[in-house]
Amino acid sequence: MTDTGYQKRVLGASMAGTAIEFYDFYIFATAASLVFGPLFFPTASPEAQLLQSWLTFSLAFIARPIGAAVFGHYGDRLGRKATLVWSLLIMGCSTVLIAFLPSYAVAGWVAPALLCVLRFLQGFGLGGEWGGATLLAVENAPEGKKARYGMFPPLGAPIGFILSNGLFLVLGLALSDTDFRDWGWRLPFLASAVLVGVGLWIRLKLTETPEFAAALAKAPPPRVPFAHAFRYNRLPLFAGTIAATAAFAVFYIATAFSLGYGTTKLGIGREEFLTIQLVSILFMGVGIIASGYWSDKFSPIKVMGLGCVLILAFSFLTAPWLGSGVTSLTGAYLCCLLFLLGLIYGPLGAWLPALFPTNVRYTGVSICFNAAGILGGALTPNIALELSQSGLEWVGYYMGLVCVFSLIGLFMLRGRSWSN
Repeated sequence: MTDTGYQKRVLGASMAGTAIEFYDFYIFATAASLVFGPLFFPTASPEAQLLQSWLTFSLAFIARPIGAAVFGHYGDRLGRKATLVWSLLIMGCSTVLIAFLPSYAVAGWVAPALLCVLRFLQGFGLGGEWGGATLLAVENAPEGKKARYGMFPPLGAPIGFILSNGLFLVLGLALSDTDFRDWGWRLPFLASAVLVGVGLWIRLKLTETPEFAAALAKAPPPRVPFAHAFRYNRLPLFAGTIAATAAFAVFYIATAFSLGYGTTKLGIGREEFLTIQLVSILFMGVGIIASGYWSDKFSPIKVMGLGCVLILAFSFLTAPWLGSGVTSLTGAYLCCLLFLLGLIYGPLGAWLPALFPTNVRYTGVSICFNAAGILGGALTPNIALELSQSGLEWVGYYMGLVCVFSLIGLFMLRGRSWSN
């Protein structure tokens, strides 16, 4: 295979893998917003059911740093390829098994307990996915194109979201509400088996990245990359985590929270809101692609900083636009917000690897990305739901505050460039 052909396979593998992983992650988020509450948590209040459902959603964020440490250890010691195969398998198998779970009415407390276990395993697998896929892309990138190569794993996020919500939308249109609640929601989880098979077929054909191979030839890897990273790379770990936090908070406000809020509080139909989100997520993809080219021209940190500042300003439109109940304004709000999110999320693929040397890069990137997931995403739907009780403008203030938090992290690491 020519170098060009192999580069295309690398980019395809890095994007396809994260698309599958995020598809698995998002179908849980969508099901948690739509059906898991009454199925697994039989309480009198719909709001309490939604909160309990989102708490199981947050379990994956606790598991993700654990997965990051485990997969980062083996990714830095043994290589990127084998680690990525195992992360995909664990995530995919956990997702498929959710399709076979009994409801609370059938199995009692065992049903939500099993749901929590499988959700934890989903997060564990995803903990090793994003960092490895990013390194697969950027460690094969030509000089001057690291951000354009690094944007492919982030592009897996909107692709996975489109596959997830698109399938839920089709099922919602094709099935009655009763059929959807009884068995239809299980089909997206079953479909994951096909996607995982495709992802494995692509990844098993890859070789190790040249940068990792060169580093391994130069010196043996640290015995414990996790400890090595914390000993010699404390500032990048700390500030990189802070800087990435806004990407998660904004995303889950625009997706999980807005879906639950829009369908329960604003009275927008489920299929209508899913359609709005499917259109708006395309703008996130456009933002990611634009950020890749702009980051190579200017720098990832400048593009991410611009995204944070613009979202901070835009957050004041949360109540008048998202809370209007007018479909066109809600759609415009989500389209603009997700485009701006792309400016933060897209450059992460090139910026986070630039903070760490090759021998602990998998560990460092994975820890930053997944620890930021806890800070920015684990409880954000729950926090936003509680804040919305006092007025939707408080959700906007929360989102703006997180962007300020991320700007501080970016400022702490200004001037950092790619290092081997």
